[in-house]
Amino acid sequence: MKALLLDLDGTLVDSSDALKDAGRSGFASIGFGNFNDEEIAFEVARRLEQDLSIDDLFARYHVGREIEERFLPAYLNAYYSAVISKSKLFPNVRETLQTLWGQFSLALITLRYVVREQVIDELEHLGIKKYFHVVVTALDVKKPKPFPDALLLASKKLDVPINECAIVGDSPVDILAGKAAGAKTIAVLTGLFNRRELARQKPDLIIKKINIVPNFLQKVRI
Repeated sequence: MKALLLDLDGTLVDSSDALKDAGRSGFASIGFGNFNDEEIAFEVARRLEQDLSIDDLFARYHVGREIEERFLPAYLNAYYSAVISKSKLFPNVRETLQTLWGQFSLALITLRYVVREQVIDELEHLGIKKYFHVVVTALDVKKPKPFPDALLLASKKLDVPINECAIVGDSPVDILAGKAAGAKTIAVLTGLFNRRELARQKPDLIIKKINIVPNFLQKVRI
């Protein structure tokens, strides 16, 4: 294995504060003022990542078209506005990237629908920009994760065959994309999805957090 393709949210950074902001803005847009349901804020993110409906989440609030017309735009705008300043690295991620950087080519692949420059600015803000040879967002491909396009693009830009790459991510769509592309797959448990949900996609490895990756790859061959 010569390259690692790393997810951002839930893998390298904790973006839960930005999701809470998104929830507050979304609820305000449908007339619930200062009210916030953090459980729904996180579940909306889980559903959107998997391209699943969110309509049933709002039955208790007796709202209909407001979800599509008002809640979602407000939610997404607030999230993208807050994520750069409110996302924070998980503990020891910078040190982990330093170690991996010496062993592998590294690419960042995110499902965020933002221009690449915005993500690069965030990496600079977090102090980890130098570790990534390539950055790919959902806007860089016609079909983002769970389709393989973003991984194949990163592999091409790194000049590393996809079967010599592994994707590391916290979501089922990361695993699905990796398998569709022909890459190895490593799931981490630091995001919005639990072990059972990740195990359903049969990744090559499931580990607690990205900090374990350097030691794990020294001990096993995948």
